[in-house]
Amino acid sequence: MKFTDKLIGNLKPQEKKYYVRESKGFSIRVLPTGVKTWLFIYNFDGKRREMNLGIYPTMSLADARTAYSNAYSILHDKQNPRDPQEERDQKHAAERQAREDRDKHPTVGMLVTEYIRKVSDAKNEHANPLKTSWEEDQRILNKDVVPVWGERKVEDITRKDVLRLLDNMQGRGNGIITNTFKIIRRMFRYAVKQEIIVTTPCYAFERGEELPRPVSKERNLTEEEVKAFLTGIDNTAISGEIRNILKLILLTGQRPGEVTAMHASEINGKWWEFTPKETKITKEIPRKQRIYLTEMALSLIGDTKGKGYLFPSPITKLDDNDKVIDDCITERAVSAALRRNLLTHEVKPKPATWKKAVSTAKNKFKRKQFIVPDEKKLGIAKFTPHDLRRTCATMISEIGYPDEVVDAILAHLKKGEIRTYNKNKYDRDKQMAMEAWERKLNSIVTNTESNVIPITAGRKSA
Repeated sequence: MKFTDKLIGNLKPQEKKYYVRESKGFSIRVLPTGVKTWLFIYNFDGKRREMNLGIYPTMSLADARTAYSNAYSILHDKQNPRDPQEERDQKHAAERQAREDRDKHPTVGMLVTEYIRKVSDAKNEHANPLKTSWEEDQRILNKDVVPVWGERKVEDITRKDVLRLLDNMQGRGNGIITNTFKIIRRMFRYAVKQEIIVTTPCYAFERGEELPRPVSKERNLTEEEVKAFLTGIDNTAISGEIRNILKLILLTGQRPGEVTAMHASEINGKWWEFTPKETKITKEIPRKQRIYLTEMALSLIGDTKGKGYLFPSPITKLDDNDKVIDDCITERAVSAALRRNLLTHEVKPKPATWKKAVSTAKNKFKRKQFIVPDEKKLGIAKFTPHDLRRTCATMISEIGYPDEVVDAILAHLKKGEIRTYNKNKYDRDKQMAMEAWERKLNSIVTNTESNVIPITAGRKSA
């Protein structure tokens, strides 16, 4: 009897199981429950065997016939006839053992995938709810670590391997080397906690020896540079959204990542209320920050009605269900845009490993190397978005406002203060400081004396 789809589909269950055979052991078994199972019925070493090939209709007739043919060939191999059932069981056992070995002894590539999945999942105990840089960690790991260590077992990575990796990054900047090391160290600490390895290979690294010494980041713009920035930025190749972000960093003194992630729900009248990043001093979750928004700041923010992120990402990202992810412009994009539009910026040739590194990254967007003509660039010595925040703090202090007011604006709270901090305590002082700072900026741009009002009691906040 030649099997056909129609014949198999018309087989009905009976009170007892029964078999229908085609030829040479290719069969199908029908149970009283209606379950139909493809079988290869054969004899080996004098014993009758029934080899389960799959369940119909999950396994089609064509696939069942292929599975049967493979099993038949093993049984009737002229050089080495074997039991197809036993051989399949051995193969499955070997695959299962290999999976168990991989789980117990994962590769670095597998660790990177697991680590990023865990730290990016807000519900996971290893995730930091205030850490928004996991995507940057993923980018760096995929670029500099996976191409080198991806196929190696985590337990085989030694301190010498870490040293060699960092040595190969020489010439790319001390900050990049140090940041990469910190990311690798965090990942291996996670591996220790998960009992993947006993000790981390990132131990006993010394500044100035294995790691570069930190370079001071104390860069404040002068009044002349602030004027050049404010009067020249609109003539650069920087997008309007990023120009506004940079201006707001200078105006408000907030961190670049906090300004890029500004959300309409955080704007309450003339106040911007949000939760700042975990501070380096306290290592505790801070209270909400309140920043007074001057007229200049409000004009940069614009109408917030019906909006989410005020500076949405121009790149459409989809989740696993192909739904658009609501995301904002990244801090990295802001830094890159500013860097490209400084006259001091030199376009460096791409490293030989650039294409390979990009191909391993999760982000599938094609990266471009933008070339900005010199006439579109700012003629200011190199500075970063964070330097605008530092400049704001320095100049507000120079106006005459005390350190505690500047610290309140920057969300720099001393250890121990965080638990008793009243979020409205400095509202009046912050409003006055921000208004004075706006007047100072206007005077810098117009070359006029600013009418700075010192701190006095009785001034009402908005």
